[in-house]
Amino acid sequence: MALPALVLEHAHHTTATKQSSFILSNSSSKVIDPPVAHQRRLAQYHPTIWGPKLIDSFSTRYTHESYASKLEDLKQNVSEDLHVLSTKAKGDAWLTLKLIDSMQRLGVAYHFDKEIKAAIVTLVSSSTASTTTDLQTVALQFRILRQYGISISSNLFNQFRNCEGSFKDSLSNDVEGLLSLYEASHLGMPGEDVLEEAKRFCSKNLKQSMAKLKDDNLLKRVAQSLQTPLHWRMPRIEALNFITMYQREDSKNLQALLELAKLDYNLVQSVHQMEIKELSRQVYMETWWRELDLKSKASFSRDRLMENYMWAMGICYDPQFLQCRIGLTKFVCILTVIDDMYDVYGFLDELEHFTDAVTQWNMEAKEELPEYMKPIYIAMLEFGNDLADNIFKNTGLNTLPYIKNEWINLCKAYIVEARWFYGGYTPTLEEYLKNAWTSVGGPGAMLHAYLLTQGSQLTEASLESFNHGSQMIYWASIITRLTDDLGTSKAERERGDVAKSIQCYMDEKGASEEEACDYIKGLICHSWKKINQESAKTTIPRSIVNLSQNMARAAHCIFEHGDGIGNSIGVTKDRLVSLIANPIPLDD
Repeated sequence: MALPALVLEHAHHTTATKQSSFILSNSSSKVIDPPVAHQRRLAQYHPTIWGPKLIDSFSTRYTHESYASKLEDLKQNVSEDLHVLSTKAKGDAWLTLKLIDSMQRLGVAYHFDKEIKAAIVTLVSSSTASTTTDLQTVALQFRILRQYGISISSNLFNQFRNCEGSFKDSLSNDVEGLLSLYEASHLGMPGEDVLEEAKRFCSKNLKQSMAKLKDDNLLKRVAQSLQTPLHWRMPRIEALNFITMYQREDSKNLQALLELAKLDYNLVQSVHQMEIKELSRQVYMETWWRELDLKSKASFSRDRLMENYMWAMGICYDPQFLQCRIGLTKFVCILTVIDDMYDVYGFLDELEHFTDAVTQWNMEAKEELPEYMKPIYIAMLEFGNDLADNIFKNTGLNTLPYIKNEWINLCKAYIVEARWFYGGYTPTLEEYLKNAWTSVGGPGAMLHAYLLTQGSQLTEASLESFNHGSQMIYWASIITRLTDDLGTSKAERERGDVAKSIQCYMDEKGASEEEACDYIKGLICHSWKKINQESAKTTIPRSIVNLSQNMARAAHCIFEHGDGIGNSIGVTKDRLVSLIANPIPLDD
């Protein structure tokens, strides 16, 4: 798809100001009759399908205590394989690249970070890596180097173009090469026309090839990539998927890698399983959550502990970041209730009072709130204050201003949308996105994830470096917002919620729903290019790069087949079963 006519450009900002600007032509807004607000609205969300008893029943025999020795043996074998390939097989860069790619996709690369970086250094210095003319190898090398933040020009793909600048027709039957190039094209940045042309060329030829492919595994890989490119996929989902595909391929020489991937998947799953059980006990037993009492005082809201944990797992899946996932899940649980309160249940005057109370950030402010709002306000306040207190005890740093600022910005963004709804106002797409990148909760989630992953290593300097990632967080939040809109707009439109990006574009441009959806998808592609551009900057900590990319990937996963949170009975349920409840069977 060609670049969208609208090119979003985000002005420099910090997390404190939350200012943004866009270039948009022919803007127009629309005022419609305001809704009758004499009775409260309800979204009729289904009750949770993951009660505390069910969560507590989860169990697994795959624990680190029982399998630590086997895990280390397999890691040693894989490490040796990588060393042999990268140092003794310099004549074949493909083997090294393929192993690194497989380690990433199987979800075990985090065990070999130093070894992989050393192999890449060796690879880059190898003359064969830079002179190969094999499309599959060149594209894979390009993708892996960009994933690791190593500068590489997209001009190396010019060798596959003819004198007129088009990709050579002779490539059209090289399905593996086309697939590799298609995946590489999603690491492109704004202005890299050769990668945009590559994406179109590969998409067209891969679609045509599907009717002829005899290899079922290759056919599935092509179909999956055309639906969701690898760069956009949630890592834990991809690990499970690739394990299934990998064991069907010719991997006899790397059997240790497959065994490691299966065992590691189960061991990481055991950590996640322990966390969700602990969260269930904390959330349903802690005073602030009991007072919230979703079943009575906040029955209007989505009760989605497991689904909210999926957000946290998607953003930060590395087993060592236990406290991050627990804290982030609590953050999303509170955010969800507040979001539903602003979106659906609250009257405008009540929501104005709540917004004012959040700005004051003290217990006395709750006295001005309706009874149903008080426990929600207390939950937010206590969670934020407790997090800041814990960080201060560990680091001596006062992070409360940062935490408080994100909640204030979030609720100010919510109240803007509530005013639009009660005023019967449909914003332009520019107006909508200027507010919606904050109201989706991305900036707040990224701050909490960053604070919780830094732990005792947090310093004034690292807090300052967080601001260097503001553009990265912005574009990841835009993707989260737009994928959310694509997945939820139909249900929200049917119940009369405030207009989202699709409706804004339709009203502004007189476009059909299909045209609007295509346009929003184009903006998502553009936003990924901006993320790729930000990722290449050495001033941004890699942790912010990874957290931001993973938030966008989690959004793609959760909203891929509709509203994976509001209606979480279908694909979301199946994925959670695979991610948390059911281990991969092992022959041991």
